[in-house]
Amino acid sequence: MNRDRATQIAREYWFELLIALMAIAGMVELAIGRNYPGAPQTSLWFCVPAIAVLVSPLFLRRRFPFAGPATYFVLAALLALVDPLLVPFVGSLGVVGLAAAFMLGNLRNGVQAAVGLGLVTGSLIFIVAAIPGEQTASQLAFIPLRFIVAWVAGLFLRERAERAEAAEIRAAQAEREREAAARIAVAEERARIARELHDIVAHAVSVMVLQVGAVRHKLPDELADDREALRSVERAGRTALTEMRRLLGAMRDEREEVSFVPQPGLDGLDSLLEEVTRAGLPVELHVDGDPFPLPRGVDLSAYRIVQEGLTNALKHARATTANVTVRYALDELHIEVRDNGVGTSTTDGLGHGLVGVRERVKIYGGEMSAGAANGGGFVLSTRLPLSGDRP
Repeated sequence: MNRDRATQIAREYWFELLIALMAIAGMVELAIGRNYPGAPQTSLWFCVPAIAVLVSPLFLRRRFPFAGPATYFVLAALLALVDPLLVPFVGSLGVVGLAAAFMLGNLRNGVQAAVGLGLVTGSLIFIVAAIPGEQTASQLAFIPLRFIVAWVAGLFLRERAERAEAAEIRAAQAEREREAAARIAVAEERARIARELHDIVAHAVSVMVLQVGAVRHKLPDELADDREALRSVERAGRTALTEMRRLLGAMRDEREEVSFVPQPGLDGLDSLLEEVTRAGLPVELHVDGDPFPLPRGVDLSAYRIVQEGLTNALKHARATTANVTVRYALDELHIEVRDNGVGTSTTDGLGHGLVGVRERVKIYGGEMSAGAANGGGFVLSTRLPLSGDRP
């Protein structure tokens, strides 16, 4: 047997090894103190096997958590009928008895634990009373009291373990609920983004279909093949619009009202900042670089990012001021929303309030960071690549 295997066995069966060691120590104590005052009157041929039989039920504690330690006290009381001095004389049996009382108190079954307490108390009083000579009331009370304290210690640790397990279960349940809520929030945000982008894409496809139709009508008769090809393109465009409307209808909540307001863009930031300022959060806007027309989807997403950042600052961060920076670059758009409110640890945007921002940035292959600023406050920073797809 290698050393690792021996270590593993010792860790798994340390209690059984300890009980065996206590039993051997008791046998040795009997052999050495055979002629001492208070020694058992029966022969070693009875006492040594009796100790082995007495501790043997404790080796079955894993399979019989109640019967094992309970049988120990029953056997100890029975041995007191045969030789009242055997159990009191062997000191190591007291240690084993304390361990057995602890195990009875540590039982998860409250009824079994209560029955165990009765066995511990009754058997100890019986064993002490059976000792030859007159026993004082303090002896009858104090000796069993030590084992009752061991039982109470087992009960305390059991309750503590149960509370810890209950806390772990609650934490695991809360984590599952958080993950479920996050998945729902992501699904809802994706549906919202899809509904918003539908209007942009539907408008673009509608313009394409109308232009194709106009060109088709202007073609002369000798270009019949070209006219038929354009008719196919026009038909495909109209089919795409129909399918998009069906898809949007499937995603739309029945309780949600249809909005006929045009989708906003960065050109509507002034109105947004005025609205937030009236709500109690003064905001300053900084624009770096020369503004240029953005793709409609990017323009809408940029507006929503600023809107979400200011909403978080207004509702959750307890901020008194905020700054919005929009930085135009050749191939990307940077947006930063900074406030002086209560900052939190750096995050990847998994908070429910930032789900929409994260999903919008993900659509365009951008980057996002949200967390506490070095000088205090909270910063939401995003980068939206334009991929040379400027209108």
